[in-house]
Amino acid sequence: MPRIIPNLWFDTEAEEAAAFYTSTFPNSRVVAVTRYGEAGPREAGLVMTVELELDGQRLVAINGGPEFAPTEAVSLEVRCESQDEIDEYWSALTTDGGEEGVCGWLKDRYGFSWQVTPVQLEDMILDSDQEKVDRVMKALLQMRKLDVAELERAAEGAAV
Repeated sequence: MPRIIPNLWFDTEAEEAAAFYTSTFPNSRVVAVTRYGEAGPREAGLVMTVELELDGQRLVAINGGPEFAPTEAVSLEVRCESQDEIDEYWSALTTDGGEEGVCGWLKDRYGFSWQVTPVQLEDMILDSDQEKVDRVMKALLQMRKLDVAELERAAEGAAV
């Protein structure tokens, strides 16, 4: 079975970003670092790729150059078990230049988009009760960082 490994394109910040990401997520590590050689296309010695593992998920950070920038069309989702986890990852990923978005989305300091979501959200939006789903979605659309208690209140029919 093939493995799908996301590659994140940087100009020159791949190693710095890998250190940031591996310090943010538990059970994470840098697996391998490769450098450009004399054949290029970038200057010899510059980090070309950093293969990393974020809590078991392999990624590759590549210093490909300034030609491409991250876009909101692709995001990385962090499914959290508790509000404390949501708060922790939200804070870590928005620090030092990150930007809050809406509906649990944010951009980190490198411009990559993340969704920081509670594991309960999937059940809430897949519920067979469409009115319940609509209440949850209405509450979610008013949030930046997601608030599990507010989403649960909306699911139960309480005013938000």
